[in-house]
Amino acid sequence: MQLVRQKGKVRACRVGVGVVALVVAAVGSGCAGDGGPARPAKSAPGQSAQQGPEAREQAAGPAGALSAYVEKVKRAQAARAAAAKKWGLKQTPLAAPPPPAVKPRITTRKGFEVDGGKELPPVFTTVPTKEKIVFLTIDDGAEKDPELLRMMSDLRIPYSAFLSDYVIDDDYGYFEKMQDRGVSLHNHTLNHRYLPGLSYSAQKREICGQQDKLQKRYGTRPRLFRPPYGNYNKDTLRVAKSCGIEAVPLWASEAFPDHMEWREWDRDLHPGDIILTHFRGRGEWKGTMPDMVRRVMKTVTAKGYAVAKLEDYV
Repeated sequence: MQLVRQKGKVRACRVGVGVVALVVAAVGSGCAGDGGPARPAKSAPGQSAQQGPEAREQAAGPAGALSAYVEKVKRAQAARAAAAKKWGLKQTPLAAPPPPAVKPRITTRKGFEVDGGKELPPVFTTVPTKEKIVFLTIDDGAEKDPELLRMMSDLRIPYSAFLSDYVIDDDYGYFEKMQDRGVSLHNHTLNHRYLPGLSYSAQKREICGQQDKLQKRYGTRPRLFRPPYGNYNKDTLRVAKSCGIEAVPLWASEAFPDHMEWREWDRDLHPGDIILTHFRGRGEWKGTMPDMVRRVMKTVTAKGYAVAKLEDYV
């Protein structure tokens, strides 16, 4: 079956990943944080020399804000370039554009519907956007490689974790460190069961039970849920909605240390695609988790894409 790609609303103000585009985003009307340019601040005679960088930037007006932002972006990209070299990346990862002011409307992908599921959480593989961005998601939690935490922090690459309790319960602290670094932790069930083979009540124990576990351990109740193996039925979505799930992101491609696998017929990336990988190491893979990240970033960057944060769009 050939699957049809999603289409949806996108933000009116689109921004590229280059420095110039980021600068435009910072000062352009409609994309600036407060909707307009900064105004010069009043100061007493002789005071400007003693002001901090932010005060001097404000006093200089829009031109000063533009110059300061250019320098900020340059510094950030220089730091990322140094981190890329440290972690063995031949190309520096591209910076994602600022997130949209209004999140796009997510709908279930054609061919992924369930009967009577119009009011249930949408199931999708791609976020509707025209930006050259993709999203990295990591499932289960079996491998707890400290190098992954350091690498992703150094490179400032956003990602989302979908966790199963039966493989994280030996080291909840690892994922707490991940959360402290800005990673969102989501639901992948308690025991990674094949959900369509379970009754409604058994699915509820798996999904809602994990909601409760994650809330107790990490202080937040997930909005996103990924069913094990990508398999679900109407009961799965009904249960998920009943315990607070708003959306069910699946994936358009899957990453391994030595190759990529593709869902789409053209075996390529597209704007808004979700990439799946797993917490795995040499025991099950031909490489480590940093090797996997290198594979992902080599593919993504070479195709002119940046990795964005899923939760900014969903």
